[in-house]
Formats: sequence, structure tokens, C-alpha cells
Amino acid sequence: MNLDLVNTFAAVNYPSSLIEEAVNELSKFPGVGKKSALRMVLFLLKQTPSDARKLGEAVINMREKINYCKRCYNVSDYDLCNICANPKRNLQTICVVEDLRDVIAIENTNQHNGMYHVLGGVISPMNGIGPDELKIDELVMRVKAEEISEVIMALSPTPEGDTTIYYLSKKMAGLDVKISTISRGIAIGGELEYADEITLGRSIVTRIPYQM
Repeated sequence: MNLDLVNTFAAVNYPSSLIEEAVNELSKFPGVGKKSALRMVLFLLKQTPSDARKLGEAVINMREKINYCKRCYNVSDYDLCNICANPKRNLQTICVVEDLRDVIAIENTNQHNGMYHVLGGVISPMNGIGPDELKIDELVMRVKAEEISEVIMALSPTPEGDTTIYYLSKKMAGLDVKISTISRGIAIGGELEYADEITLGRSIVTRIPYQM
């Protein structure tokens, strides 16, 4: 088939350039195609201007005013996140995670009452992410300064996650701290955020000492 004809069939004729612009922006979200974006736009068109404005303001406020916790680097409205500021949490245990999604997933299990440390990713040479791009030195400083007794490596069981765990363990070698990993109830190669809460919670409870 002629490529020009294919492109013609694939093209969408929007009745308004404003709608097209909104669809193009929404379709930049992960997992959102042009059809899904169009459904969102049509839904917004049915809302009042006030409701649509609230959505826009919420997104702008989130992006411009969000802070990162000075202790664990979780997102926060203040200098310290709600978890770090909670006096009832176990201050001697740190759960190391990749990003905010993993904090939310683990918190939903109600099986971890300690602190967190958000690395901001995992070591991935293929994607140009090295140790210097992550909050690794900050973690080591916390372990030394806060008299941490246990560090739980709650990273996804992928090659990148395992590499990061190994690197972190080497960095903390010689420190008086127990290093453990979540048990392998999480499928090898799986992403932590997609694990069900029961499996993830059990993995936290039945964590095992990490051996290099």
C-alpha cells in the first residue's frame, strides 16, 4: 500500500486546533495513546470551565510547588515528608526504594514502620545512569549519622536492581548495619510497583540477610 495513503488513514481530522493541541499533550503520558487522550479531552469538554480550571491549577501547583524531603528524598509538601516527620516511625530502619511509586506500594502493605530512602532510580549503564546520578552517598551518610541498625533493599528484582543492591552493599561494607533484601516472593524481572499488596507485604516481613 502507498505510504501516503497509509498516513492519510492514520491521520485524525480534529474539528479544532485547540482540541488537537490538548490531545497531543495528553498523549505524552505513559500508556496514553491518541484515542485515550481524545476521550479525556471530550470528557473535559463536558465539564464546567471552573472544573477544568481546577484540574489545570492542580497540575501547575503540583509541578511548581512540590518539594523533596531533605532526609529521604521522597516527595513532600514541606522540608520533611509525612513519614520522616512521624515520631511513631522506627528511626533505626531504612527501606531503600527506587522512586515514589515504590514508597506508595510498600506503605499500602502496612508492613513497614521504618524510614525510607528514595534513590531516584537504579544503576543502568545502558540508560546512562551511574551511581553519581543516584542518592547513594546520601544513603551512606544517613547510615553513619543516624545510627541505622538495618537497611532493607526493596528494589525490583531486575538485573539493574540487583546491580544496585550489590553496589550499595559494597559502599556500606564495614559499617555496623544489617543489610537485608525483600524475599523473592516478587517475580524475578518484575517491577515492584506491580506486585499485589499481599505478596509485597509478605516479602517485606520475610526479608532475608543480603549476601554478596
